[in-house]
Amino acid sequence: MQGPPYQRFSEFIAPDADRLNILLSLLDELELSSTAVNIAGNCHLFVVGHTPGVVPENNSRSAPRQTQVTLIAHYDRAKGSPGANDNSAAVFQLLETAVRLREKGVDGWRIIFTDKEELTRGESVQNQGAYTLAKALREAGRGEGRFFIFDACGVGDTLIISTITDHVIKSEEGLIIAHIRREAKELRNRALETARRLAMDKVLLAPIPFSDDLGFFRAGITAQTITVLPSKEAAALAANLHKEGFADTLISREAQRPSLASLVPETWRSLNGPEDRPGRLTPQHYKMVIRFACALCT
Repeated sequence: MQGPPYQRFSEFIAPDADRLNILLSLLDELELSSTAVNIAGNCHLFVVGHTPGVVPENNSRSAPRQTQVTLIAHYDRAKGSPGANDNSAAVFQLLETAVRLREKGVDGWRIIFTDKEELTRGESVQNQGAYTLAKALREAGRGEGRFFIFDACGVGDTLIISTITDHVIKSEEGLIIAHIRREAKELRNRALETARRLAMDKVLLAPIPFSDDLGFFRAGITAQTITVLPSKEAAALAANLHKEGFADTLISREAQRPSLASLVPETWRSLNGPEDRPGRLTPQHYKMVIRFACALCT
């Protein structure tokens, strides 16, 4: 990884890195207008793809109403982990995406770098930064449009489009659930259509571990998560999806069955720990993710 913004990647994943200030500095270096939004003790960074200089104030009420697509990546990491794939790679990919969208003059998008995606033992979804952020967006009337979350996009060549929302609400009923189900289908179809438009031939629909989509979902905003896996791991994942209880093992540590845990893709098993090192990354495939993110906005 060379050139802007990747020249600061090693600094970003250093053990004692001040990731927020490094990210703020990077946004300045790339001349991307941004605003820090503090909600419930968490600091989220907004980059808005509108007229230069038009960014939200230090609260969600001033976010532009015309935003059609929101791209999201969390910049925090689990304690004790370098966080190379979870989620530094996606943060840097979206930084490059923002630069490309600006160069192309694309309007109607925003990127949010979220805080507090990682939960510690004993914490619930209400502690997740995405939950209070999504609540604030809804209350301010800024929860419309399409939300796409990029998480763990640094290892592999196969795009994984999450179906986790369908899995969670499959046995639930009601008007709100029906609305969420329709929105989830629309977002998934948008992602698939975009992949087809780009002639991407390595794409898989599958339930994946929760990301910021959990907080958004529980706060009333549907968001589509995108991740990446190596093709061999993606093929094995597809082959294992039919096994009873495997989806629960993927999405919930509490529901994990020892007999199925070893079938979880190795890339996902390495997250949130010391094994999430930069040596595992496959930067030769970053352009695929960036092209996809840009295309979602056009």
